[in-house]
Amino acid sequence: MTLKQLTLKMMILLGVFFFACGGVVLAADAPGKAPEFEADGWINTEKPISIKDLKGQVVVIDFWTYCCINCMHVFPDLAFLEQKYKDQPVVVIGVHSGKFNQEKDAQNIKQAVLRHNISHPVAVDSDYNIWNAFDVHAWPTVVVIDSEGNVVGKLSGEGHRDQLDKGVAALLEEGKKNKTLGKHLTFKTERESFKSGVLEFPGKVLADAAGKRLFIADTNHNRVLVADLDGKVSTVVGDGKIGLKDGAFRDAEFHQPQGMCLSEDGQTLYVTDTENHALRAIDLAKKTVATLAGTGEQSQKREVNGDGAVTMLSSPWDVVRVGKVLYMAMAGTHQIWTYDPGTKKVAVFAGTGRESRIDNPVSRAAFAQPSGLSTDGTTLYVADSEVSSIRAVTLGASATVSTVAGSGNLFGFGTKDGKGPDALFQHPLGVALDGDTLFVADTFNRVIRKIDLKANVVSTWLGSGKSEPGTAEDIGFYEPGGLSVGGRVLYIADTNHHRIVAVDIATKKVRVLDVTLPAK
Repeated sequence: MTLKQLTLKMMILLGVFFFACGGVVLAADAPGKAPEFEADGWINTEKPISIKDLKGQVVVIDFWTYCCINCMHVFPDLAFLEQKYKDQPVVVIGVHSGKFNQEKDAQNIKQAVLRHNISHPVAVDSDYNIWNAFDVHAWPTVVVIDSEGNVVGKLSGEGHRDQLDKGVAALLEEGKKNKTLGKHLTFKTERESFKSGVLEFPGKVLADAAGKRLFIADTNHNRVLVADLDGKVSTVVGDGKIGLKDGAFRDAEFHQPQGMCLSEDGQTLYVTDTENHALRAIDLAKKTVATLAGTGEQSQKREVNGDGAVTMLSSPWDVVRVGKVLYMAMAGTHQIWTYDPGTKKVAVFAGTGRESRIDNPVSRAAFAQPSGLSTDGTTLYVADSEVSSIRAVTLGASATVSTVAGSGNLFGFGTKDGKGPDALFQHPLGVALDGDTLFVADTFNRVIRKIDLKANVVSTWLGSGKSEPGTAEDIGFYEPGGLSVGGRVLYIADTNHHRIVAVDIATKKVRVLDVTLPAK
């Protein structure tokens, strides 16, 4: 088969069509040699990698940025390919071309690689040299290279596992016939030298002051911890293995749990099991876990209204309760969904699914990767991360979405205090309401902000933006992801520091909780 015929074959296998996520599948315009990697650094490899080093390999290059939910949806497909072809000359290479300023630092990218359990080499492409050389225009984009170093296909968007699998298999077969395949390559990963502590990248935290309980989503340990307000853990929910398994606490399995809220009686903890695309219920009295909604598969639908047991979700990131109804930040579809424990039904509540900032009645509004929720019972406050804004959703018959603060622009981010529309955030992931004050985990700015909801003024409340300790108040935050108010204390999931921080709201006295597990 000639190179022209092979390229045509890849184009047929990969297809050319639109996807609901907004991406477009593109084929290479013409066969040609892959350009060299001009990387700013490398992760998950002991030395830089060149295209020449990859001769003899079928190469899948994933262009991503670690803020992007659509990029996260590609990771399982890449892991599938790596596992299926683990002993064959197939190499996955990540190229991280960061969107936000925070995403252009190699150390921050390394933390993201660890957090997402990425095992393949990742090129740091903060100046977009590789992005431009491969003529990439969107996150995520996957480029396929044959064993002779020719670019033979390009895919933009998510949901292409089958096309990639067929394409890689075809290229391996062609390489075998042409005797162009090399030996299987291996690389040293960051995970091999990483030492995990009691917590690993905790995403969210929930304080129950009345019950003197603290719930911690120990996200990368795939479990939920029940502790007292000082961090002493009494109960571990989940065996730590990746999976979607119900049953007793010691046997249950999660996959990167995030947001949590309590039932009216405080006996059930609801959890958004993000990577399982599921809503779970932890019965604190019976000590069991059950799946309420989600099948374990990611939904591609933006219009749903049905039985939770058979309805697929898409990266639910946070959850709050109003009355008996649960509201979920469905980051994967850029919407707010509901779950009714009475009817056991799941439905879209707000957002069309378009990734944008559109203020409108809920049926015509748009969000961009909503990732944090808080409520006073009449309004939902939303950390809308990709437009670096804080949104408000009024509840009731005339439910409407508005923007409280932030630019509302996909690329309108920064650090700026002031009136709501003039203030700037950088990829906030968490919000927590305290009366007329809304605290914001301004994640990529590494600070805690607050919004005076009456005056509609944003100010920086805690942190300097540096991850290292400064003053007694400024202990240095590193991409904090979750907030919760319990009594007069703000609890912070300081994600990349693998810790929970408690701050007295009145005095700003800060303490790092000594999270300790129960004796075995």
